[in-house]
Amino acid sequence: MSGHSKWATTKHKKAAIDAKRGKLFAKLIKNIEVAARTGGGDPAGNPTLFDAIQKAKKSSVPNDNIERAVKRGSGAEAGGADYETIMYEGYAPGGVAVLVECLTDNRNRAASDVRLAFTRSGGSLADPGSVSYLFSRRGVVVVPKTDGLTEDDVLMAVLDAGAEEVNDLGESFEVLSAATDFLAVRQAVQEAGLDYDSAEAQFVPSVEVEVDVEGARKVMRLIDALEDSDDVQNVFSNVDASDEVMAQLDEE
Repeated sequence: MSGHSKWATTKHKKAAIDAKRGKLFAKLIKNIEVAARTGGGDPAGNPTLFDAIQKAKKSSVPNDNIERAVKRGSGAEAGGADYETIMYEGYAPGGVAVLVECLTDNRNRAASDVRLAFTRSGGSLADPGSVSYLFSRRGVVVVPKTDGLTEDDVLMAVLDAGAEEVNDLGESFEVLSAATDFLAVRQAVQEAGLDYDSAEAQFVPSVEVEVDVEGARKVMRLIDALEDSDDVQNVFSNVDASDEVMAQLDEE
């Protein structure tokens, strides 16, 4: 079970009960707007929009908010912003590599927020390319565990769709594929009658840095500071924390 997976699972749980739920909603809505602007407002013909809507619904974003975001993005309703994607690279304390994906309508504000988060958390920004080579873009579909569902069941459902591996995350299964295959994998999961928590392309590390409790705490402090920015959409790291370390963090 890879460190990024355990970390993502912990962050997902945290987000579900976080007081910053409104900030999470805003980022999910932004995803929907951009997907609708890029590929049109019909989820049936726009898989990226379909997945953005599903992700928002699973995080309990109200349907009215979702529908308005689709209309703004597709141009059916005024008010949509012109967002651009910007990637920043840096290091957390302990040499943990961090990729920061921003979706912003103000490049200067995003850069300032990211720089401040790294500085205040004991991390450092890095030059473009100095960190990204440690990551590859891969499709990640997370399937929650249900009674009787095994890793082999999931593997059989997704193998022909291009899945490369299935990992047991404890409370769910993670299906990894090439980034270009994750839509086919998600469809295979649906056709098998299985539910899924999320389906998206993510940056997955090829090399991980193991940390102790204090190191994990410092990395989480930086990630929390980055995610506090409205412009930061996703944060990826190559942190590797053991089950024991993650259990201690969960108790805090």
